[in-house]
Amino acid sequence: MNNIKKNYLESDNDIGKFSESYFLYLSDVLKSLDADAIRSFMNLLDEARLANKTIFIAGNGGSAATASHMGSDFGSSVFNGHSLELLSKFPFRAQPLTDHVSMITAVANDFGYEYIFTKQLEVQYQDGDILIVISASGNSKNLVEASNWVHARNGKVLGLLGFDGGKLKDICDISIIANTPKGEYGPVEDVHMILDHMFTAWMQFKFLEKTIQLNEI
Repeated sequence: MNNIKKNYLESDNDIGKFSESYFLYLSDVLKSLDADAIRSFMNLLDEARLANKTIFIAGNGGSAATASHMGSDFGSSVFNGHSLELLSKFPFRAQPLTDHVSMITAVANDFGYEYIFTKQLEVQYQDGDILIVISASGNSKNLVEASNWVHARNGKVLGLLGFDGGKLKDICDISIIANTPKGEYGPVEDVHMILDHMFTAWMQFKFLEKTIQLNEI
């Protein structure tokens, strides 16, 4: 919380000044993101889409909310305003592993919380599918467990991470890291949500281009 605390101390207890500092800081974090990692991340998602593979998404706490949000955006918002014909030709199969509450609580109770995602993958995962893990610390045991499980089946794991990337940095095939001091969760989660919306907007523009092409045929 070092940077956020500094912004607060320099704000003179003025929420207006604090908000300006927070937004400027968030802008700096966004500008520090690795553009090559973003490009590779999106390319791999697009390859999975074209191959009709499933993109599983997992996270804990605020990152669980982001995973659910991303699943909704990829599964429906990408096609917002586009034709049903296009939807059938260019599907985007996204499945959050965070939304099946009865399954999650059953696995946590019977096997342990670290297996809540792996046990779902054991049933649903097929060769060529992709796992996205979302974590500020990069050290969540259930995400590490799920990532290793996917790698054991020669699958790809993508990471939206924070701080120094944690253990998942070395496990993920591609990682986008919001580099902030450890414990500064808010800006990391902000960045992850912005990336979700940026990816969604990118795909909307791509599909719009293809819609125009289809209508010209």
